[in-house]
Amino acid sequence: MHEYSIVQSLLESCENHAKQNDASKVMKVVVKIGVLSGVEPDLLKSAFDTFKEETICADCEFVINSQPVVITCNDCNETTTLETMEFKCQKCGSLQVSTIDGEDMYLMSLELE
Repeated sequence: MHEYSIVQSLLESCENHAKQNDASKVMKVVVKIGVLSGVEPDLLKSAFDTFKEETICADCEFVINSQPVVITCNDCNETTTLETMEFKCQKCGSLQVSTIDGEDMYLMSLELE
């Protein structure tokens, strides 16, 4: 389960940001998870809740925002947020598309105290 290693990296990043900003606590962690990232939000939340206890994040709120897949058409330049996993342009029907969002996980913000 790679969610555990992701959480370990996330907690280390939170610790580093807190130290850099002379904070004693992390009050809120907000992440964005793309639907194509391969990260399971429920497992990530469970892992975060398990491993945060002995860290600066022990009392923090963990917020997960889901990012749908966003594509751009290489033929007509239309940008579309996909409602289904059908990778074709909604405007012209082309299959020549590029994914521009929805594949990654990002630490979006921290609230420090």
